[in-house]
Amino acid sequence: MTSRAPSLLFRRLPRQPRFLPLRWPAPRAYSTEAPPPPLLAKLKGDLKTAMRAKDQARLSVLRSVLAATLNASKTSAPIITDVQLVALIKKTARASQDAAEEFRSAGRQDLVDAEEAQIRVLEEYVAGSGVESLGEAELRAVAQGVVAGLLGEGVTAKAAVGTAMKRLLSQGGPLEGRSFDKAELMSMIKEVAEGK
Repeated sequence: MTSRAPSLLFRRLPRQPRFLPLRWPAPRAYSTEAPPPPLLAKLKGDLKTAMRAKDQARLSVLRSVLAATLNASKTSAPIITDVQLVALIKKTARASQDAAEEFRSAGRQDLVDAEEAQIRVLEEYVAGSGVESLGEAELRAVAQGVVAGLLGEGVTAKAAVGTAMKRLLSQGGPLEGRSFDKAELMSMIKEVAEGK
């Protein structure tokens, strides 16, 4: 035998690359996000219906409300409850009322009619939302009760305003799940605390 024979038998083969198994993300047992408000799901469903029916007033309203909820989801205060969504719809209705007044003063009846049609659609969604809306008298009664309790505890009138707002707006507070105007509530609390 020659000295070459053993080297041929034990010749090294080129190293083959090793394939690693793919690592898939671990499945989540459940979603960490809160489910969307039921009213939002209804709005999305109604958008498709309005597209098929070519209902321009409803389509315009739904697109603007859904765009506003999408924009809010990218902020620190996303819309996660029906109460917040109803507040957004009411705000949109107030803006449409202001626009209708401006168009009326400018003599543009066609634009006034379009805004009033949108307002009717918005009011329909507020009425069908299932969220209880508080009127001025009910809101004032709740504010008076909380402020009177704070003043009875010895809290000063100035400190009662902030403390009353915290109590009323806290989770589990008397206004939870109800729709109302926060600016109106603040002015009522100030009036009651100052004794006007």
